[in-house]
Amino acid sequence: QVQLVESGGGLVQPGGSLRLSCAASGLTLTMAWYRQAPGKEREFVAGISRSGLSTRYADSVKARFTISRDNARYTMYLEMNSVRPEDTAVYYCAAKYDSDLVGPYGYWGQGTQVTVSS
Repeated sequence: QVQLVESGGGLVQPGGSLRLSCAASGLTLTMAWYRQAPGKEREFVAGISRSGLSTRYADSVKARFTISRDNARYTMYLEMNSVRPEDTAVYYCAAKYDSDLVGPYGYWGQGTQVTVSS
């Protein structure tokens, strides 16, 4: 079994920063962050290889968000900087065994709400 637990969501003002975390159940896998805004499809945000050496970002977040991982802690992070109201969404942690960073992913966390509002 692969179990993923997100944390770190909450309310943040435009221009602020937030860090999301995803703890995996003692596994080192290809991982990613997705998000789903109200009325929108779930979309890929960022992905990271098992080694952490390869990353990929959606154009909408590139240069603002940074994905990283600490394999000693089996944890993945998303550092969100210069956030905008359009970043408001439920953010999901995803994982899989193959190496294609953009999906499809088979394992999912429960999601954590991020709201960007003044």
